[in-house]
Amino acid sequence: MFNKFILNLNKIFLIFLIINLQLSTYYRKIVSLPFLKLTMKRVVVGLSGGVDSSVAAFLLKEQGYDVIGLFMKNWHDDSVTISNECPWLEDSNDAMLVAEKLGIPFQTVDLSLEYKERIVDYMFNEYERGRTPNPDVLCNREIKFDVFMKIAINLGADFVATGHYCRKGSFEKEAETIYQLLSGKDDNKDQSYFLCQLSQEQLSKTLFPIGGLTKPEVRQIAAEQDLITAEKRDSQGLCFIGKVKLPDFLQQQLKPKEGVIVEIPKDYESYLQTAPNFDSIEEQLVYESRKMNYNITDGKVVGKHQGAHYFTKGQRKGLAVGGTIEPLFVIDTDVNENVIYTGLGKSHPGLYKKVLFVTNEELHWIRQDLSLQVGETLEVMARIRYRQSLEKAKLHKVSNGLYVAFNEFQSAITEGQFVAWYLNDELVGSGVIS
Repeated sequence: MFNKFILNLNKIFLIFLIINLQLSTYYRKIVSLPFLKLTMKRVVVGLSGGVDSSVAAFLLKEQGYDVIGLFMKNWHDDSVTISNECPWLEDSNDAMLVAEKLGIPFQTVDLSLEYKERIVDYMFNEYERGRTPNPDVLCNREIKFDVFMKIAINLGADFVATGHYCRKGSFEKEAETIYQLLSGKDDNKDQSYFLCQLSQEQLSKTLFPIGGLTKPEVRQIAAEQDLITAEKRDSQGLCFIGKVKLPDFLQQQLKPKEGVIVEIPKDYESYLQTAPNFDSIEEQLVYESRKMNYNITDGKVVGKHQGAHYFTKGQRKGLAVGGTIEPLFVIDTDVNENVIYTGLGKSHPGLYKKVLFVTNEELHWIRQDLSLQVGETLEVMARIRYRQSLEKAKLHKVSNGLYVAFNEFQSAITEGQFVAWYLNDELVGSGVIS
């Protein structure tokens, strides 16, 4: 009841804020005459209730921007979140206190409907298909830098800002401004990977105030400004939702279904096969990126599970199979037959591949001027998950998509996750692993 009252109160405040900001925007247009030109730019900051966005808002205000703080409420169902980890009400309150301390307008916006349609439904669909989605990447593309950005622009914003550890660059090319997504200064916190699906238009309206700072520097600034979030630990949950009990979350739509866990031996015959001779590079790439087709008879049944769609490649926890010399790792799942295939030890050959494929439909270039034509290649540095070190790779464009061929074997290349590629410290493109 209290939450509902707060939500209704927030809606009333938002109406007044929009009216006030629209009048302010109108006034700015009226006074923008040659002899009286205002240069202050308006920035809407996505205040999450964490230290990074708090410092981002502070830095922007110090730089002379007209700053507004908005908190995104993306989820109503608290039954699947761990309440003492990252409850939205506590985060919203911390964001409000930061805004009050900085002397900037603040409001909560409810984007739960859009989040459900664009992120949650997508997650369920991907898990049901046996793929493992990355909701944080999609949240940035679909919510923060689309729905949220449109709200900000309607409030008269020139830019949207977030507390991501990455940087933005730009240069002129053939009379056009090209925007760049650059890695953050702090290698341990670089979050450019999470923004790998942004477009030129989205980047043009975005600011990353803390991208040139390290995490300790950000916390020091927050402490010096006596911000309540200075010592607050980072959220480990889904984008602006909180820490989620994933099995409980998935069980809202994907019901438990008992199946078997099969252990595939390291000397499985398909691992030992000699590669055939190839008539073209593309034939070799097709072969090296192929998906293994395991069968229950290829190994031995070592346990049971409650749903293959709850598991992902490389997963170790949750299998509940004891008595093995080394830990078991998931090497594949079959959601149609409801079977989990595992391998003994993190060096099991079933975990490793060098080549992955991205379809044209799921291929994205931030730097569209660098996109490859069929038959072209490009040497890059790439990663298949957040925090993974960048690895040397070569892109091969073919008619139906793009192959990413790494120099070294990669562990647990997972369908549904994103691969992102870089030139030096610039993220130039990405795609969903098929």
